[in-house]
Order: sequence, then C-alpha cells, then structure tokens
Amino acid sequence: MLKIENLEVAYGNIKAIKGISLEVNQGEIVTLIGSNGAGKSTTLRAISGILKPRSGSITFNGERIDGVEGHEIVAKGICQSPEGRRIFPKMTVDENLDLGAFLRNDKNEIANDRQRVLELFPRLQERIDQKAGTMSGGEQQMLAVGRALMGSPKLLLLDEPSMGLAPVLVEMIFETIEKINKQGTTILLVEQNALAALNVADRAYVLESGSIKMSGKAKDLISNDEVTKAYLGG
Repeated sequence: MLKIENLEVAYGNIKAIKGISLEVNQGEIVTLIGSNGAGKSTTLRAISGILKPRSGSITFNGERIDGVEGHEIVAKGICQSPEGRRIFPKMTVDENLDLGAFLRNDKNEIANDRQRVLELFPRLQERIDQKAGTMSGGEQQMLAVGRALMGSPKLLLLDEPSMGLAPVLVEMIFETIEKINKQGTTILLVEQNALAALNVADRAYVLESGSIKMSGKAKDLISNDEVTKAYLGG
C-alpha cells in the first residue's frame, strides 16, 4: 500500500531523514519507534505532503505522491492525526469533526463515519457542542483521531497519540487503535511509548538519527535485547 524508498528529508543543511526505506501493507499496523529527534514525525510529515523530500520516492497504491500537495494526499486516502493534537480550540467538537470531512461530498457516508467516530469515542458525543479547547488532553486526543477518521482514510497516520496522557487513557487509546484497524483501516503509528506500540503493531521499524537501525515483526523486536535496553527500560 505504502512504499518509501531511499527517502531523504532535510531542514536546511541538516538531514533529518537519511535514505530510509519502509513499507506498509494493507490491513497492517506498522509502528516507527525511536527516541526524540530520530526522524519519526518528519517521516510522517513527508508522507502527508507537509515536507518535500530532498530525494527518494513515496508510493501509495502504486502512485508516486512525493512532492504532491497535502490536500491532494488527503483526497487520495491518507489522513494524519498530528503530534500535539492541533485541534481547532475555538470550534466545537462537532465543527472539528465536520472539518475532517472537508474534501468529501458523500453525505450518507460522512454521516456513517461520524456515527462510527462517536461510537469509538463516546466521550466526544457527550462533548459534541463544547469548544474543543476547553476539553482535557485525553479528550482532545480522541478528537484529533476522530477528525482524521472523518477523512475516510485508507491509511491513517498517528503521530504520538499517547503523548502526555494518563496511563488509563493511554490504554484506552491503544485499544481504540486496534479497533480502528480491525474495522479495516491500515495504520502507520509513530510512538515514543515503544512497548505499547509494539504490543499493537504487526511490524516495526526502529529509527535512530534519521536512519533505520532495525526492523521486523513487532513481537520479535519486543524480545530483542538491544530494543529492550534502548527503548523498553530493560
């Protein structure tokens, strides 16, 4: 579904991504783990068209998308829940969800997706007319994911969905990620909580200083000594 080959992304003269290659197959949850500054979020921004790669290619369902504008990438079926949530604080929950579907005109399907989001996140139904900026961090994270789902993504990019959340909410977010995947959405997950990410993922890539240090089945990486020492507190 998604294929990245020899991708390089730079901020000025500083190379943030140094020739990485990775794949996400339909139906999978694939996670990128690594420390702060490893290049995880930069990779997602390149996929979603926010950053233009210096070189390499990004292919989605057989079509090159590197260099394509962000709104066109959303229209092709890639939606992102960004790091830091980036919800619209002065708009209501309802209005934020509507904005997630701004490129769509299939009213019946939009209504179905809205119902799906509210079933996944019942708290959003309770807060539907509330200004998003007045909600808790956990509720805002639910809204960020829900807004991305309103774009009807074939591939959902999740950037640090558990950041800053209480442990009970972290558990709930990861359970919901699994539910979304089981409902048919392929997911590329960037996450600092490596153990939680590896527990829900099918496969994983370990990023270090802009390069892929290792990759494999998530269950194999959980038991890898090097990964345990570096990322799992072993």
